[in-house]
Amino acid sequence: MVMIKHELKQGRITLLIWTMVIALMMALCVLIYPEMETQMGDVSAVFAEMGGFSAAFGMDRLNFGEFMGFFGVECGNILGLGGAFFAALLGISVLVKEEKEQTAEFLLTHPVSRREIVGKKLVSVLIQILLLNLSVAAVTAVSICAIGETPDIRPLFLLFLAYFILQVEVASVCFGISAFLNQGGAGIGLGMAALLYFLNIIANLTEQVKFLKYLTPFGYTESADIIADECLDVKYLSVGLSLTVIGIGVGFYRYCRKDILS
Repeated sequence: MVMIKHELKQGRITLLIWTMVIALMMALCVLIYPEMETQMGDVSAVFAEMGGFSAAFGMDRLNFGEFMGFFGVECGNILGLGGAFFAALLGISVLVKEEKEQTAEFLLTHPVSRREIVGKKLVSVLIQILLLNLSVAAVTAVSICAIGETPDIRPLFLLFLAYFILQVEVASVCFGISAFLNQGGAGIGLGMAALLYFLNIIANLTEQVKFLKYLTPFGYTESADIIADECLDVKYLSVGLSLTVIGIGVGFYRYCRKDILS
């Protein structure tokens, strides 16, 4: 527990900043909806006729004149990208920072196994992701109440759940990569999160590369599908969960056997 508290204490400022930024942007996005509502019907019709561009972001299947359609695209992208970047930074740095900051020798001389160290670091990452999502969800709920909207709870809950799972997957894959690094890899983490986002956009543009959706967690966070079907796409989600397990497994295996620079 001491190590988990230490990790949370070290990351509290970063967590606070990312949470405040994402929550504020989500709140502003929700609060401007009443001003945009009267114009969204015409905008929705325009977007629906923009071919590949609309398909890339799922805007051809959502009604911007309705709150959930507006929320799915505008707010969904904020939480999707912002959360993915935050999770990537957490995952890519959690195992490498002891070597980068030259504190590995102090940590490894304590009576704890490497497996326990890795496990507690992973738990701290998951706790921070959970705290960010709970905080953002709470701020979003208050904002929705403030504008007097009463959206269907199920698709709204599924959207938040999908983005939470996405963040866990991104963090887990970066966690596995982190075990191979000796120095900071923030660029690697952010680059990978951005790549996964654009892979989903490319997959939406043409059927020939639809298989790319299996490689990116953004494949099961499509707001248009979640709002319409009121469920998560199991075929993409199952691959994502498998990659999550693989990332964690690789992180444990590699870190427990690598030579730690002190």
